Amino acid sequence: MMYKKITQFFSVLAVVLLFTASAIAQSKYGSVSGSIKTSDGSPASFVSVGLKNTNKTAQTDEKGNFTIKNINPGSYTIKISAIGLSAQEKQVNVTADQVAQITFTTIESLSQLDEVAVNGYRTPNKKPVNLGKIAIAPMDLPQSVQVIGSQIITDQQANRLSDVLKNVNGVAFGENRGSVSGETFFARGYSLGANNVFKNGSRATSGGMPEVSTLESVEVLKGSAALLYGGVSGGAVVNLVTKKPKFEYGGEVSMRAGSYDLYKPTADVYGPITKNLAFRLIGTYEDAASFRNTVKSNRFYVNPSLLYKIGNKTDILLQGDYLKSNMTPDFGIGTVENTIVDIGRGAYVNAPWAYNKTNTVTSQLSVNHKFNDSWKLNVLANLQSYNRNYFSAERPFADTKAQNPLPYGFAARNVTRSKTHEYTYNEQINLNGAFKTGSINHTLLVGADADQSRTTSGGFTFNANLTSFNYGNVNLLDPSTYYGSGIEPTANLITETFAPLYRMGAFVQDLITVTEKFKVLAGVRYTFQKTPRTVSTNIATGVQTLSVNSLDKSKVESAFTPKFGLIYQPLKTTSIYASYSSNFVQNTGTDINLAPLDPSTLQQYEAGIKNDLLKGRLSVNLTWYRIANDKFAQQALINAQGAPNGDTNIKELNGKSLSDGLELDITGTIVKGLNFIAGYSYNFIRYTETRDKTVFTVPAPTTANPNATRTVTLGGVVEGQRLVGSTKNTANGTLFYTFQEGSVKGLKLGASAYYTGARNGGYNDTKIQAYSRLIPLSAFTTFDFSAGYSWKKLSLLGRISNITNELNYFVHENYSVNPIPPRQFVTTLSYKF
Repeated sequence: MMYKKITQFFSVLAVVLLFTASAIAQSKYGSVSGSIKTSDGSPASFVSVGLKNTNKTAQTDEKGNFTIKNINPGSYTIKISAIGLSAQEKQVNVTADQVAQITFTTIESLSQLDEVAVNGYRTPNKKPVNLGKIAIAPMDLPQSVQVIGSQIITDQQANRLSDVLKNVNGVAFGENRGSVSGETFFARGYSLGANNVFKNGSRATSGGMPEVSTLESVEVLKGSAALLYGGVSGGAVVNLVTKKPKFEYGGEVSMRAGSYDLYKPTADVYGPITKNLAFRLIGTYEDAASFRNTVKSNRFYVNPSLLYKIGNKTDILLQGDYLKSNMTPDFGIGTVENTIVDIGRGAYVNAPWAYNKTNTVTSQLSVNHKFNDSWKLNVLANLQSYNRNYFSAERPFADTKAQNPLPYGFAARNVTRSKTHEYTYNEQINLNGAFKTGSINHTLLVGADADQSRTTSGGFTFNANLTSFNYGNVNLLDPSTYYGSGIEPTANLITETFAPLYRMGAFVQDLITVTEKFKVLAGVRYTFQKTPRTVSTNIATGVQTLSVNSLDKSKVESAFTPKFGLIYQPLKTTSIYASYSSNFVQNTGTDINLAPLDPSTLQQYEAGIKNDLLKGRLSVNLTWYRIANDKFAQQALINAQGAPNGDTNIKELNGKSLSDGLELDITGTIVKGLNFIAGYSYNFIRYTETRDKTVFTVPAPTTANPNATRTVTLGGVVEGQRLVGSTKNTANGTLFYTFQEGSVKGLKLGASAYYTGARNGGYNDTKIQAYSRLIPLSAFTTFDFSAGYSWKKLSLLGRISNITNELNYFVHENYSVNPIPPRQFVTTLSYKF
């Protein structure tokens, strides 16, 4: 009994002491909390806040808020500072167990800060990106992210998407088929098709080559993004971010001119219409020739937008753009006996009348509503129309093997005529918010989206109802044969084929902050995709015909794609993570019963470390990944009748492929005015398990010999060989320095180097082929140099690219062999107002 009472006494005493200590601790210190806004009322994020003569510091979040805790009572001077921000100081009195409130308003507007606080000026690891449909800093994401801001786009005078993405390690330019049908990129070994390119968060076509010189930024989410975006390849997602309206008057006009008759004027005007309504209008026109003989481009682009703020909690953004692009189809110099022959960098072997005309119109409505400081809703609707009008001879290749009786050096120039009308619709709704369960913080994202596309393409005959037409054989080794007759054949529209596609999905993702140092990101998505049978209409009779498959119905695919990541942050400047994610990819062809082939599922494993060094002036991120496909589609061994299958369209999901790689990102500003971005990537993607060489003896009776037989040989791609199009190593480095004072203040110097490693063109070798159609391509490096000067509102910037005049090639399959551009010069004169 006595023991029980003593125990109770000490228990009560312990509780009393605990509360007393807590009260004493709470009364010993105070804190300072506040917010910082720009002159136009926007939150000033990532501003440094500190108490002078102490080590107490903080940084504002994306809402402009900050808190400094555990301060001894007393009077202090609080100071705010950031790149491009005029430093301010205020007095603050700190009282024990009290929170002192203080606010700042900067002299600068948000746009003025954005002009200097671009990627490279402040650590990109701490700046939230919205590519993930929720504002999360990359330091808290178990995935590699890279953002190329407007300053880099401007400094490098980028003209095409390839000019921007060569700054993103792990994303390699693959080829440009015909120089007109959109640039092709490979990320982590996988081709980035149309499904992987987005504009302001909505899926967009890359046909006609999107205009990038007027973009705010290009965001790249590397690896699998299936959780958020559905049916995308495992390489990366690229999001093009257009510039938005501002509630202050301003703008810029510029004129760009360069080698090969490049002329490109651009105008950008923005400002308020009313207190709550702002506009922006951007337009550019491009007229240019090329180092390729007779190749030209003529483009017009306009991008209007309106921003309407309904109070402090809701805003509506309406954006649109229109791109008209006329470019000469150009399949390069071709091959002779599967070998690249140097017939001159400018040799043009296509038909002289060839053309490719595209029109792209995009309209997008985005509604953002903030319920409170913790919960936000975004609703997005997007409509895009893409029309293509194309007539050209196709890829030239001179092959003297048995299947081609043409003499050495000669290639046929068969023509293709196409008209395509594509309409795509995208709708999204995303709800994100922050809440707690006990001491655990949650950042939740819940969303749903739907895509649909409706594509109509024409079928043609030529001259006197020919189903195919050869413009005329060309001798690739004889320039006198390049021009041909010069006569454009007559093309007659005979059919139109309508092909719809429907996608929809829903997902949930939660970033769980277990402790200050340990976080977990988990989520899952369900995706449904329906591909109805196509409908062909005979133009002459109006008769419609459905495409045929064994099931006589639509192809339906669905999948759950999970994602799970662990994040450990031993220091505020270091994040170590490991993650797993999956996504499914479509397969073409059918199974042995002629049913649509099921999708393949990719499994991705990723680990990395993200570091901010030198007080955030240097960011160094390292990533390792592995992407496995254990259901790679390859030609089926036998058909439904048990006989050897000779149809390459009939497949089985029993192959395997593997992609391993390493990526290094370095970004920083060591001293004011010196900005650099650099990176290195290694990738090895190959087939690890394919069909073995198999020889069948099958009956082949004839009248003379009813017991005659023949052999059928089947076999898959050679295992361990690098996939065509993928690049083993890439590296990039760009450095710009702007003099800050003295007689040379405003002078800007810059240099860039880009390394493209060994890769393969042509076709991967198979286990049964008689000869190789692989085209090994050597590594190469190009160097650019830039120089410019800014004075008040005027600036002049010039660049010489490929200074050493390096010669190399990008190859599509083994036909479209495009030389890289030679040494060129470009300059831009700009005036800001």
